[in-house]
This record gives sequence, C-alpha cells and structure tokens, in this order.
Amino acid sequence: MFLNLRSLIFKLDPETAHNLAIKSLKFNLVPNILDENKDNPLFKAKMFNKDIENPIGIAAGFDKNAEVYNSLYKLGFGFVEVGTITPLKQYGNPKPRVFRLVEDEALINRLGFNNSGAKSVINRINLNKPTGLLGINIGPNKDTENRLGDYIECLKTFHEVGDYITINISSPNTEDLRSFHQQKKLNELLEVINKEKKILNSKIPIVVKISPDIDDQEINKISEVLLNNNIEAIIISNTSDSTRHSLGNIQRHQKGGLSGKPIEEKSTKLISKFYKILNGRIKIIGVGGVDSGKSAYEKFLAGANYVQLYTGMVFRGPNIVNMIKKELKKLLLKDGVKNFTEIIGNKRET
Repeated sequence: MFLNLRSLIFKLDPETAHNLAIKSLKFNLVPNILDENKDNPLFKAKMFNKDIENPIGIAAGFDKNAEVYNSLYKLGFGFVEVGTITPLKQYGNPKPRVFRLVEDEALINRLGFNNSGAKSVINRINLNKPTGLLGINIGPNKDTENRLGDYIECLKTFHEVGDYITINISSPNTEDLRSFHQQKKLNELLEVINKEKKILNSKIPIVVKISPDIDDQEINKISEVLLNNNIEAIIISNTSDSTRHSLGNIQRHQKGGLSGKPIEEKSTKLISKFYKILNGRIKIIGVGGVDSGKSAYEKFLAGANYVQLYTGMVFRGPNIVNMIKKELKKLLLKDGVKNFTEIIGNKRET
C-alpha cells in the first residue's frame, strides 16, 4: 500500500510529508500491521533491565515533540526515542530545511532542534503514559549562554518519565555542539550530569549520541570518558556533515546532516571500532542506513546491541519493522542461533 502512495507523498515537501505522517499516527490513520513474528524468541531483548519485544527502535528526530510514541509501538518498534528536546521552545533554522535525495535513499536536514520545549513535552508524556520503552533525547537551546545548564534542566525535567536519557552532542545543525566530543569538554559534561543524578537520587541510564565524522584518535578518547563516567550506552551515530562524494542527487551539497543509505557503511565501521574498545562494557545502539534485515544484521555483527532507524521508514513505509524482522529471521535461522544477541560482535575480519 505504501509503495502506491509513495509517489504522491514524495511530491510533497519533506517536512510537510513528515508533519502529515505525525498527524496520521496521532489519529490512528495508519493501518494495523500484521506481524507474524511478534513475540518471536529470536528478537527478544533486554534494554536497561527491561524486556523489549525486539531490538529495533525509532531514532530521535521522528517524534520530536513526543506526540506519537504509543502509535509507534503499535507499528512494531521495540523502543522509541523522542526529541531532541531543549529547555525552551524553539523554531529551529529557516525553511526549507529538509531535503529528500530519492536516488540516494537519503535525507539532508538542517532543522536545528525545532521543538515545543521541555515543559510542553513533559505535560504531554504525563497525560499519555508510554506503553513501551521510551528514550528522551535532550540538547541545549541555540541561544543559551549555559549549555551545561540546559542539559541539566532537561535531565531534571525528564528523569522520572523516561527509561533512558540521551545526551545529544552530535547534531551538525547547532553551532559548535560537536565541540563536546573533545575529551575535556565531554568529561566535564558527563561529570555534571552524574552529579545531578546523585542530587536527584535518579538511576536513569544515560546514553551519549555521537557524530559519525570522528577520527580513530577521538574514538579512544571518547571511549575512555564514557567508561570513566559509567555511561550505559552510546548511539553510533548521528547524521553526517560530510560523506557527500558518492551522492547523485542535485541537492547533495545542501548544508545539514546526511542520513540514510550513504552513511550505512560509515556508521557500521565506527560501531566495530568502538565495540573492540568497549568490549561489552557499554551497550551500542547502531544507527545509519538501517532499512532491511541485512542492514540490521550487519550492525549486530559489528557490535550493536540494538538498532534505530528513521530515514529507512521514509523510503520503506510504516511496515518497516515487520519487513526487517522477516528478513532478519531468515539470516538468523541460517546461522542456527536461538536469539539475535548470539551474533553481536561476530563480524569476521576481512
């Protein structure tokens, strides 16, 4: 059904199409998904000591304002991450700010943390209790004078309603945000977060979302800081502000973060490098080009414990989790495993 509608949807501006998708989910206009692999033991997982039906989540950026997370669980997602949410409401960057690169199966966005603000989002979550595992992605306001303070403000707001909180230090669309990848600045940020957790007497798991555009030297330094600060998981990775050389679409030079198929290999290689250092001490959530059973399978082999997607759903439609599980099931049965976790980190060196 989605394939019949896709050509019509793709005639719309990408941001308009996205807003339409959110409205459709809000009003339950998306058809029920028949999932023959629901509750299949192959996909059962634990995430932060909670049982989830499968390890496929939707990445932050889709449900920015926490409006449709319960509808997304119904589409089959094992977990949902909302946001990025900032303390105060902000419009983001001027439009147009999302570009669909159809032949590349990619998006470029320069949204700039457009969201309705922490107060509005917490009220919405309190009125609509999540029926599944919920992650909350937080970041600083564009014009703040105290970025550390903004992260703390969001932690204080959401620590009682989320199952985990993601510290977003990697959007390419907020000026100088990626400077938090520097060892000293990242350590300072995470120390402040952990200190506030103690004050709040909170046990909420903290996750850090990183850029795909880092070098090998940074991998070692970031890993060291994450381990020293007892971070529970790392998301690899956010969108890329490079990786344009292989793109065919005329809009390939638009400023912003690239997501989808063109960054699949880049993020998978990065997962593998982090996995070798972290050695299971910190969980890995793999993101970038996940749109099929094979792409999810490759992320698990590289060392991801879970995967997330967003752009894949834009191109494959709302039935994507079911499609991934069908294909992944064949690959896992071929390997003779009882659960997908048995293949994590089993990628053979070539």
